[in-house]
Formats: sequence, C-alpha cells, structure tokens
Amino acid sequence: MAEDKKLNTIWTGDFQEAILENCILSEVGLDSNKKSVLLHSCCGPCSTSVIERLSDDFNITVYFYNPNITDEREYRLRRDTQVEFIEKFNMATGKKVGFIEGPYDKMTFLDRSSGMEGEPEGGLRCTGCFELRLRKTGEEAKSLEFDYFATTLTVSPHKNYKIISAIGNNLGAELEIDYLDMDFKKKDGFKRSIELSKKYGLYRQNFCGCLFSER
Repeated sequence: MAEDKKLNTIWTGDFQEAILENCILSEVGLDSNKKSVLLHSCCGPCSTSVIERLSDDFNITVYFYNPNITDEREYRLRRDTQVEFIEKFNMATGKKVGFIEGPYDKMTFLDRSSGMEGEPEGGLRCTGCFELRLRKTGEEAKSLEFDYFATTLTVSPHKNYKIISAIGNNLGAELEIDYLDMDFKKKDGFKRSIELSKKYGLYRQNFCGCLFSER
C-alpha cells in the first residue's frame, strides 16, 4: 500500500459505513502546501479544539490508539465519538481530517502497568502510558511518512505538559521524525474543547480510561 502512505483519510475499523461518509481513502481536498501530522487522540472531546487549532496549518490524520481504555464497551464508545466528531467537523468546515484506528489490545497497557497498579493518578503508571501511546504514534507516523506526530493529551489540565513534551521529543529524536510540541491547554484550549463538545453533542467521559483511574 506504498502509494497510499500519504493519504490523509484512512479507516481501519468496523464502524458503520454511513457514519464514515467523509472518512474514505482520498487525496481530494488536501492542501499540498501544508505539512502532514499524525495526531494521537485520547478521545473525541479532547481532540476538538486541537483539530480546530491545527487544521488551518496542517493536513491532519487522527490516530486513535488507546489500549489503556480497559473496558471494551467504553473503548468503542470513545472511538465512535471520535469518528462522529471528525465527520461532523469535516462537514461543517469543509476540512479533510482523516482517521486511523490503532490496534486495541488492553493487555499491552496492563503488562506495561504491572507493578504500578497502586500509583496515584499522574504518577509513574501514567508516564508509562503516555510513552506507550506516543511511541506507537511516532512509529506509525514514521512508517506512513507523515511530517510530524503529535498528541491531544496536553489539552487536559490533568496531564503534565512537561512530561509529555519530554517523552515526545525524546521519541522524535529516537525515531527520526519531528514531534509537534504544543501545549494545547494554552489559549483556553481546554475551555474551547468543552464548548466544541457541547456544540457537536459529543459524549464526554469523566475518567481517563483505565480501570485504575475509574477507581
């Protein structure tokens, strides 16, 4: 599929075809003057203001890779909410934001978290989770020849920007691909994500996703 590597819109899941009307393999409407970014997204609501901010300057493809969401029903709900937002945003703005669903294997996260089950929120378990998801995103971005990789994680006031920034930049150097280092909380990014979530009628969860944060 080498000829498809630069395609902006890719779907690898099993969501309803009707919902994915604008999520097809196509280069139509992409701006050749823009750089491409593979944007790791933890959920639809967090992606809203990030996509809005970046869409004028980048060709964006969302990468939904979250094995930390340990309940499969919750995982599917968040994935489908992400696709719902992309479809609505594309229709409302004429943008061509794409989507890739990464592999869902919660055991990858649980194995990575082994021995850190009792860590507090924001502790070493979370740092390992950030690294797990960003590494996979960076590897995918490198494989698909994106110009950058990035993450929506920094839009949350509950996530440590400095830690995420260090992880992203270190991975970028290791994988030899540029990490788009932005603190999306700035310029009222989190507040804007709440506004956009309400505007588009999105499901908003109240915990990070893993069984430890749910407790």
